[in-house]
Amino acid sequence: MMAALRIILALMSLGARAHSASVSISSPRADDVILTLEPQLTGGFSVVLIDSNDRTVFSHIGRTIVSSSTYTVEDIEGGVQINVGDVNLTVHTLFDDASGARGIKFKWNATPQTRLEDCIDFGSKHWYAGPMQVDQIYPVQLAEQRYSASIIKENDNGAIAERYWLNSAGEYVYVHPDVPLFVDYHNLSPNHLCFGAQIAEPYSSRRTHTVLAYDVWFLSNVKKAHKHAVANYLGQPSGLPDFRMVQHPIWSTWAQYSQDIDAKKSLDFAKQIKDNGFQNSQFEIDDLWEICYGSLTIDEEKFPNFTKTVQDIKALGYRVTIWVHPFINKGCEPWYSEALNNGYLVLNEAGSADGSWWNNNGTLAGFVDFTNPAAAEWYYQRISTLIKTYDIDSLKFDGGESSFTPQIAVQTGDIDLQPHLIVEAYARTCARFGSMVEVRAGFRTQDLPIFVRMVDRDSIWGLNNGLSTIVTTTIQMNLNGYTLVLPDMIGGNGFNLNHDQADLPTKELFIRWVQANTFLPAMQYSFVPWNFDNETTEISRKYTDLHAAYADEIYAIMEASVKEGKPVNAPLWWIDPNDEEALVIWDEYLLGENILVAPVLTEGATSRDVYLPAGVWYEEGDRSRVLEGPTWLRAYPAPLDVLPYFVREKVNAPDAATAPCLSALLLILAINVFIVL
Repeated sequence: MMAALRIILALMSLGARAHSASVSISSPRADDVILTLEPQLTGGFSVVLIDSNDRTVFSHIGRTIVSSSTYTVEDIEGGVQINVGDVNLTVHTLFDDASGARGIKFKWNATPQTRLEDCIDFGSKHWYAGPMQVDQIYPVQLAEQRYSASIIKENDNGAIAERYWLNSAGEYVYVHPDVPLFVDYHNLSPNHLCFGAQIAEPYSSRRTHTVLAYDVWFLSNVKKAHKHAVANYLGQPSGLPDFRMVQHPIWSTWAQYSQDIDAKKSLDFAKQIKDNGFQNSQFEIDDLWEICYGSLTIDEEKFPNFTKTVQDIKALGYRVTIWVHPFINKGCEPWYSEALNNGYLVLNEAGSADGSWWNNNGTLAGFVDFTNPAAAEWYYQRISTLIKTYDIDSLKFDGGESSFTPQIAVQTGDIDLQPHLIVEAYARTCARFGSMVEVRAGFRTQDLPIFVRMVDRDSIWGLNNGLSTIVTTTIQMNLNGYTLVLPDMIGGNGFNLNHDQADLPTKELFIRWVQANTFLPAMQYSFVPWNFDNETTEISRKYTDLHAAYADEIYAIMEASVKEGKPVNAPLWWIDPNDEEALVIWDEYLLGENILVAPVLTEGATSRDVYLPAGVWYEEGDRSRVLEGPTWLRAYPAPLDVLPYFVREKVNAPDAATAPCLSALLLILAINVFIVL
């Protein structure tokens, strides 16, 4: 019979630990949780948690380590080390005295040739967070994720992908940023979340070891767990973006005109917006205003007097912003050669600067190397000169995913943090331009006080990058710690016509998109309501004005996110983390904790079922229309001009799920290890 390595975890009640900073246990107590590592004939260990008589197989770790029948165990400070050939595993337990959180740290260390693999059982729990995806399914245990690198990438909309997963039982997993991580749902092991670690593209081949390190935390509910993760891993915004961007819509030329913009069309567009009675935060001149991509030089055939164009638009009451990116196309001279010769472009391990993006225009592209401080400053100064020359108010920054760099990229900085370094460095360079900027990619940049724009949506219904994903992706971004969400343009992109379903938005889709966006932090138009008819214009104006009426409250909720790390738009379980119904609802969202929004997301629907969690609710904030939750409102009427939303009576009682969490009080506990035969 194979031996089972049993580790008594000091996951004791606070009362049992009253005045002790560490505990050494020689035999189980009634309130202990026992972690058992059980060697498997197929390789690795099953991680089993035993709480009283409850035995749970939490995960199967070291699945590629086939020699796990022969191993040695040694005590190390605060934990144990298990040696299997030239691979070692350390296991530590943690206790956060302030929040009552119990944790386990796993860390594998192996040779560069070794591929590691741990799989965590989804079980019957509901799982949240994870990466941004094209099919943004919620909860995520229902999603598809085929084994692929966990980096910030164009593929599968992976612009926001922190290594964080959270579940309805109050458990969460955070994978360390130095892991050359690959992620899989269900394929390597049915109903499992699997982490692979291997030195393979896009991770640097020059890494000297393979590491798979992650922390697992256990709290009493999902809300407490997320707040603990924010405090100890994810972080929160350090400040607020521009208020006017919250109050009134951004108007972009992109979807309405694509690259076919010029001075006349820009000014005519600005006038149309005013003539139709809409307010604005800014007018954004999108692709294509440059003579070539990366030149940052105005195309004077399109804009003969760009200074005058900007001033004419400003005279109508707009601020003017412009679209920029981190690329320089090959052949865009002299700027490409200047960047290449000065070492300002990312090179791959073979020394090539040839990358690719969506506007290659038949050539290849360089990506400015923001991990090189000199290159970042060169880029910053060029942009600064542009906006000063033409009196431009701010910028829309596009791209930034590391997959656009030449592969395998060589970056400045810790080799074990590549390729993420370029993403963070680009976002931080963008943030230097102030509170009106927007970016679309980030990694460990939740602290930036700027809007993070959702990757382009398709002009379709459904969870396949369509309207429904406005809700599920907003929740995903908030749970990744990016709470200052700028949704994609109302009505979607309209240009991804390679998609089987994609097309220009219909009137119904456009109106439902306006409504779904109303209680999100900002509204962004490009396709315009008057493309359709007067009814569309009136309904769109109604909800744009409603958003403006709530702008002060939206901004206050964003400020609470800065101060406390709370989501701005949370899933329904944020109100009641023990409500089984709320744990699975994906087609409603909260603004703060007291406004619930239930947009119509189904084509042709004029009603929908609405779930209200615990509390006293007022339909559309009307105190004469009172509802008591928790309750289902079946077939709630929602004709085309109606957005179902509800305002909850504010509760002044302390938040039972938000005990303060101080990472400084993490205590490493003593562990005793013994072999059971």
